[in-house]
Amino acid sequence: MNPLAAELNSIIENVNPHILEMLSEMGKKLYFPKGILTQSAEAKQKAHKINATIGIAKQNNRVMALPSITALINGIDPDNFLPYASSFGVPELREKWKHALFQKNPSLVGKEISLPVVTGGITHSVSTFSDLWVDAGDTVILPDMMWGNYSMTFGIRNRAKIVQYNTYTPDLKQIDIDSFEHTILRESSNNKKVVVLLNFPHNPTGYTLSVDEAKRVSSILIGVAKHGSNVVVGCDDAYFGLFYEQETMKESIFSLLTGADKRLVAVKLDGATKEDYVWGLRTGFVTYGVGVDSDSSVAVSGCSSSSKKPSLSDLYFALEKKTAGCIRGCVSNASHLSQSVVLKSMEDENYPKYKQEKFDLLKSRALAIKEVLKDPIYSDAWDVYPFNSGYFMCIRLKDVDAETLRLHMLDNYGIGLISLGKDNIRVAFSCLEQDQIKLLFDMVLQGINELRKLN
Repeated sequence: MNPLAAELNSIIENVNPHILEMLSEMGKKLYFPKGILTQSAEAKQKAHKINATIGIAKQNNRVMALPSITALINGIDPDNFLPYASSFGVPELREKWKHALFQKNPSLVGKEISLPVVTGGITHSVSTFSDLWVDAGDTVILPDMMWGNYSMTFGIRNRAKIVQYNTYTPDLKQIDIDSFEHTILRESSNNKKVVVLLNFPHNPTGYTLSVDEAKRVSSILIGVAKHGSNVVVGCDDAYFGLFYEQETMKESIFSLLTGADKRLVAVKLDGATKEDYVWGLRTGFVTYGVGVDSDSSVAVSGCSSSSKKPSLSDLYFALEKKTAGCIRGCVSNASHLSQSVVLKSMEDENYPKYKQEKFDLLKSRALAIKEVLKDPIYSDAWDVYPFNSGYFMCIRLKDVDAETLRLHMLDNYGIGLISLGKDNIRVAFSCLEQDQIKLLFDMVLQGINELRKLN
């Protein structure tokens, strides 16, 4: 093992040995290299006369640039988007995003979390999470209705064993937390470590837990950890903030899990992608929230000059280094231009107002769908999965095959839908104009009735 990795492992083990146990074999071996990167960073601070360390081209003491490129970017200096960004991410953006996490998740106040590490989008965040915490054969617990890319990330890339629970009760009245609890308890009794991926607002059904549901889910996970199982929880918050109903949990469940138990690691996987409507900029984040023994001699913040024991902040920095090392060995760093654009947007005085305008528009579409689907004319054709947030909603067809319906609507009416399994259709209301909503569902009903006649 590289000595730098061993040093990071030692820090983690001294603060909380259970976290070292939970890291994947890759995670244990990951480190952030010194070498050229460290020497370049030192030179950036001290080489005031000549700096011959940087692996970019410069001209007249500025980054070398093609006018055909720089002419396209207004308001950002070329030195703030053409050079490589750090594998950790642009420092100002990391600090800004962390500050925003506390604003958006008041339950984090008084808790210590890591500084977010910037990834190339939330999919990259999920993949990085998997690399650091999932070994071949590890159990990853997911709902039976899930974003299909999880199978690729956890099952194919990291060769985990995916175990699923029922997302909803059979009557579709509520999320099936009993099934979730049964699955967690069973798998934790058979494995030293379980990995859980929570995704709210949920893709594909557009559901977010109520406050009471979130408390129960977090209580289940914390209880499993307190009974001696190591629990790693990835919180896929891709659609965070898009909560349209009063009773929904307005915070990430990450805020309830952070610091809850020494055997529980919470990892927030989020980004500007959907929160700031910048899908193609590919700017995501990985943030850690862990716990230590309440009677531990480890300092919560800073190091004691007398004991020299590593602190919780040291542990977080070790995890940040491993995460940045994972990124360094994969894509080197996330787009500097994208990070600068997101940072400048967040610094704009009108940023909250702009976000509220887009939120109100998406909320109006979700509520319009709920109103349209109250009409009993649809009840004989499908049931509606609960939805209260995000981009999507789903219907469960009663007597028509979902893929057959999808193709029928596409071929005969030019209407695009997503089929999930044999019964479910996903509708992305995020891309529907208000006047298209009733028309869409009326046409789907018509298509169902046409297929019924064929049968």
